[in-house]
Amino acid sequence: MAKDIEPKLKLISDYFKLEKNQNFVIPEYQRGYSWDITQCDKLWQDIEAFIASGAGDPYFFGTIIVDCSNSDKGKFSLIDGQQRTTTFILLLKALLIRLQEVLKDFKTTSQSEALEEGLKENRNKIINILYKADVERRIEIINDWNKAKNILLLENNSINEQYKEEVQKIIEAENFNSAESNVAVIPRKQKDNKYTNHFRNFKYFYLKFKGKSESQINSFANVFLEKCQVIEIRSWQIEQAITMFNSLNSTGMPLSDADIISAKLYSNAGDNKEEFNNQWEGINKLTNELNSRKIIDINAVLQQFMYINRAISKEYLKETSVDVTTPGLRKYYTDEDEFGVKSPRKLLNEPQVLCNNLTKVTNNWNEVKDFPIVKLLLKCNENLKLYLSSYLYRYETTEVSEDSILEVCECLLRLFTLLELGDAGYSSTKFKTFLFSENIKLVDKNISIDTIKNDFNQHISKNWNEQNVSDEIIDYDKNLLVFLNEYLYVKSKGIKFDFAENVNIEHIMPSSGRNITTIQQDANITSKEEFISVVNKLGNKILLEEDINKSIGREWFKTKKQNSINSKSGYKDSKYGIALALTSYPNDTWTKDDIDNATSKALNRIVKFIFNKQDE
Repeated sequence: MAKDIEPKLKLISDYFKLEKNQNFVIPEYQRGYSWDITQCDKLWQDIEAFIASGAGDPYFFGTIIVDCSNSDKGKFSLIDGQQRTTTFILLLKALLIRLQEVLKDFKTTSQSEALEEGLKENRNKIINILYKADVERRIEIINDWNKAKNILLLENNSINEQYKEEVQKIIEAENFNSAESNVAVIPRKQKDNKYTNHFRNFKYFYLKFKGKSESQINSFANVFLEKCQVIEIRSWQIEQAITMFNSLNSTGMPLSDADIISAKLYSNAGDNKEEFNNQWEGINKLTNELNSRKIIDINAVLQQFMYINRAISKEYLKETSVDVTTPGLRKYYTDEDEFGVKSPRKLLNEPQVLCNNLTKVTNNWNEVKDFPIVKLLLKCNENLKLYLSSYLYRYETTEVSEDSILEVCECLLRLFTLLELGDAGYSSTKFKTFLFSENIKLVDKNISIDTIKNDFNQHISKNWNEQNVSDEIIDYDKNLLVFLNEYLYVKSKGIKFDFAENVNIEHIMPSSGRNITTIQQDANITSKEEFISVVNKLGNKILLEEDINKSIGREWFKTKKQNSINSKSGYKDSKYGIALALTSYPNDTWTKDDIDNATSKALNRIVKFIFNKQDE
């Protein structure tokens, strides 16, 4: 007979008391560790305020739900409370390191004996918690840190967590420096951003303790271990535990749609849970990599497949109109809305089929992420990704090439350039309504690219006027069209287009600097207001290598066109076509007339592109 739910009010020190063969488990369907400095700072301030208040009553940290269905194997799964439990462990480890440092340098006097004993007692309590140590084991650890290795307190099985060993690495570190040298480093990130949330939060607590005196550290330890409490609710039925996971979250941080969807898929996987775990973990790993480049995350993949699936089924196509109303992800995938109202869709009943579809969406993005035309599209409105993803879906990943998607990419680029230029938002009929209708054709491999191009041509010519678009380009002072102008220029010259992630926007006529007054005079610009309007025109901006731009951004035009990027002092040898062309410019000054002329040329290129007119 199954046990009833068992709630208990526990001190933090009691909550973490486990036998040697026991450990907490973060289940497969849980989200990754998402707490950052904001949540840690709030936790710290709450504890500090409680200490300052001198309150006699304990401080309550909320409810934690534990699945005990595998307790006979020593496994206690955290259904609700893994964010807090993980953070508590990181805090305790930071506190332990500071206690060790303080005790190492402690100067014992007759007045400080009691404080020293208190510090040692709290150190011993934390060693007992983190390493499940009895007295003998604790003494061994204090004398030989290798005895603290390979003791599992928190086992992370989440398929949504990319850094499963991070907490263990921190727990096993003897000191702060060894922790820092052992933890994961995230590629392409700088300074503290190169570290995971686990280490950054651990470092936050460590530095907080670093700024406290011995007595303050001792007081904090006393309060956290012996006056802070949680309600631990134990359940012995996995189905009951997952139901609670889906409906409860006592931290006040709502579960994401991906969390809910993955939990239900896991529940529906039956005997194939391990296969599902591997599939979902693979999707998460790749989307995390793509998200580091701001391409897609797991929620974006779910959203894009929703658009794909709705387009394939034509479910929003009415007799005389297109219904652009979009359901939320949770409602769409889980067959119910927030009020529990059921819908006929059964996407989650076949976890492997859905995962295969999501894998295809993810792999397609991974395949095209470095295509120059796709990199250019990603500079546009975020909604563009929905429709490119739909077109990609008609191909198997191995069939995708830049040539195969170029024409559709250019169609989308033309329309989203108009969105960039105009006052109408994405939700207007000129954009969203048209794109919803066109999406049905984008996903259908039987619809030719010529048909899609013709739809875009007709839609653009019907809804936009060339003169109005030209007027918008004349006044344009942002940066997307700088990339488009480069793309169209090099294409007309038969040169390969591409740009680096760290590309910069170069003002040919500098927008600031030591020579700015003289440069304005040479350019025949008389007022500050006129200068501001002229210097930000499209014809005055080009793409240029970032390190070069920073070096020469305020120099004279003559200097720029005569010198090389190799010496970081000019445009010569640049990989960007317009910058390279300027090295042959006949004039040594760059004036208002030159900017107007360059703007006019860019305008003509872009208008011809938008309205699909061939070069004369």
